[in-house]
Amino acid sequence: MTDPYPSLTYSDYLALHDVLSAQHPRSDEHDELLFIVIHQVYELWFKQLLHEITGLQQRLEDGDTPRALHTLGRVRSILKVTVAQVDVLETMTPRQFTSFRGRLDASSGFQSAQFRELEATLGRRDPRVFEHYPEGSDDRARISAAMSRRSVFDSFLRYLLTQGYAVPAAALDRDLTTPWEPSREVQRLLLAAYDDDGGAAQVAERLVDLDEGLQEWRYRHVKMVERTIGAKPGTGGSSGASYLWGTVTRSLFPDLWAIRSEM
Repeated sequence: MTDPYPSLTYSDYLALHDVLSAQHPRSDEHDELLFIVIHQVYELWFKQLLHEITGLQQRLEDGDTPRALHTLGRVRSILKVTVAQVDVLETMTPRQFTSFRGRLDASSGFQSAQFRELEATLGRRDPRVFEHYPEGSDDRARISAAMSRRSVFDSFLRYLLTQGYAVPAAALDRDLTTPWEPSREVQRLLLAAYDDDGGAAQVAERLVDLDEGLQEWRYRHVKMVERTIGAKPGTGGSSGASYLWGTVTRSLFPDLWAIRSEM
């Protein structure tokens, strides 16, 4: 009789057959496999970051300081891994990349729906990102939904409310589909939290870590692009490094940076 509950194997649990058969180079060039693997791993990390940040927002809104700090620490560690992966990608010389670049056709990292969703969850509100995703597609729907719900900073404001800080009603009830505009009232509130030097200040500092970590990844990414293709346009018609430079210093949480000069 066949065992209806066969022992679960390592390979089955991790679906390794699916994972390891998901690389399909379009040339015989040795380095194309590395390019594919690196970007697939990035997409897995983006998936995990979305999972962690969804949990973070719930913990913030519940006022759960210890678990929010733990999750923020994990997010920061993941971002460090994504930065370290650039070192591996930079072992590929420009000529090695050029040897298979033409096979990428119109595909581009700009089309990463998960990264666009991650940006929206972290606060970006820019409908131009929809240009890469057809009407009615699942990717477009997910990004649109992320742009319509609370961002991490919105959840942080609700966290401050649970900690006894008088968050302005206008900040709590704002139109979530629009970008957050720095608020002097909120900045005064943040300064008060830092003066108290308690859990709220620790969470604020870990959010700055998150912001800085993403900026670090963006910087390493754009330098890798410059190192690999110089000033050439990116694949898929993107502007390449020139666009990426404009994102490097874009802050997720501008109020947390604005108060630095007042402490």
